[in-house]
Amino acid sequence: MTKTIEITPNSEVLFGTRDENLRLMEDALHVTIDLRSDGVHVSGDPEATARVERIFTDYEFLRKGGLALHNGELHAMLKLVVSDPGATLRGMVESGKQRSTGVKRMVQPRSPNQRKYVEAIEQSDMTFGIGPAGTGKTYLAVAMGVAALMAKKVSRIILVRPAVEAGERLGFLPGSLQEKVDPYLRPLYDALYDLMDQERVDKLLERNVIEVAPLAFMRGRTLNDAFIIMDEAQNTTAEQMKMFVTRLGNNSRAVITGDLTQIDLPNPKKSGLLQALQVLDGVEGIRFCHFEDNDVVRHHLVQRIVRAYDSYGREQQPMLPLEMGDAPAAVLAGEKKKVQQKPQ
Repeated sequence: MTKTIEITPNSEVLFGTRDENLRLMEDALHVTIDLRSDGVHVSGDPEATARVERIFTDYEFLRKGGLALHNGELHAMLKLVVSDPGATLRGMVESGKQRSTGVKRMVQPRSPNQRKYVEAIEQSDMTFGIGPAGTGKTYLAVAMGVAALMAKKVSRIILVRPAVEAGERLGFLPGSLQEKVDPYLRPLYDALYDLMDQERVDKLLERNVIEVAPLAFMRGRTLNDAFIIMDEAQNTTAEQMKMFVTRLGNNSRAVITGDLTQIDLPNPKKSGLLQALQVLDGVEGIRFCHFEDNDVVRHHLVQRIVRAYDSYGREQQPMLPLEMGDAPAAVLAGEKKKVQQKPQ
């Protein structure tokens, strides 16, 4: 069947750069979209043409409501809408607004795996986000933490990173202990300042409502009523990981992120994140979310770089036995598969 959709003022924004959004709808929904003087002609299966019409209707509703989506954001949302028959553009924006309380910009997943990750954080007590650089693991976790704090679901945010000495000894670096470890924590500060006004962030840091600290500072603590994020978890030892996951207190939620292809420990086989994949798989209340190179949301070149390194890693390390039950080497080589073996 063929459906004619009226073109309204400014609706051309929905077409995307060089009509890339129209091509996305055509390829994903198997329809043909023609731009005519009297409107947009959509030909294809009745259900598919109805979904395209719904996208146009939702976009017009949002535009009239004053929402301006830049093309990168709009294109990412459309990728999710066309991949999931139950998703709508309007519904995604409304859910994004709900989880963006007190945040400068709307927190919106840009890939199916990011969507699963956000939903896992909302529904689970502890979530692991595992995947390559640029997939939004840390940024989305911090955004969800800020939204939870602003909605008064928790009373504080605790951001943690292991301070791994990558070529430099902390003792030889100038300054106090906090000044020594601050460079390791800078990515967490960057995410905070991107999501909230700097003055507000500084006040919350000063009052310890937001705490940014190296992992070693967590030992012996019970973290109640908090949203806790540990970044770069691949650089924890097995002992550090066990220490961290047992800090969780009442009314708290934890998110643990890491990239198994960027382990900076002297012995990569002893990564606490690798062991956690084995030990905690199947534990009720814990979710593992795996990202792939097509989830990269930085510059498009980053996606190609990640793929190149993954390919090189597979060629150079076809087999890399692990001490903890000899888990598949594919985990280290960038293949996002859950480890099935149990530790010895």
